[in-house]
This record gives sequence, structure tokens and C-alpha cells, in this order.
Amino acid sequence: MSDTALTPKTRTRTKTERPKLHKVILVNDDFTPREFVVTVLKAEFRVNQDQAYRIMMTAHRRGTCVVAVFPKDVAETKATRATDAGRKQGYPLLFTTEPEE
Repeated sequence: MSDTALTPKTRTRTKTERPKLHKVILVNDDFTPREFVVTVLKAEFRVNQDQAYRIMMTAHRRGTCVVAVFPKDVAETKATRATDAGRKQGYPLLFTTEPEE
């Protein structure tokens, strides 16, 4: 009998790390109309009317509100597109991102 028959075979598993998640945050301003903010939230973040209104009102009352959590590249893309939608209409609408803890 050979020695190779007695030694157990070992496998190395590579563990894929999950991407770090980032929060998309709506920053309140006193100039962008509420209806427009709701429209942008519905279009970019695919939330319904009630959810969009609640997000907008939370940002209005507290100054900021977490809209959603995504992988970094998705979060940055959505925040940029939503901010650009406001800029195109002449509003100072702002969405930012930050790492989730």
C-alpha cells in the first residue's frame, strides 16, 4: 500500500467576500418642491407613493433620511442620477452616500 492512499485529501475553499454596502441619503433643502422629491424617489429608487412621501417627510423633519442601501457602485450611481434630476430642473436636490457600519 502506498502512503498516498492513507493521507486525506484537503481542499482549499476560497471565500468570496460580500461587497461593502453604502447608504443613499436624501439631504433636505428648503427650495426643492416636495412633489418633485417624491417623483424622483419613485423614479430612481422604485418606491411607491407612500414610501416616497415618508422618506421625503423624514428628511424634511430631521434634515436627512436614508433612502436605501446598495453596493457602493450602485449607491453612487443612484445618488448621482437623483441629484442630477434635480439639477436639470434647477433645484438644489442632493443625495449623498456613505458606508454602512
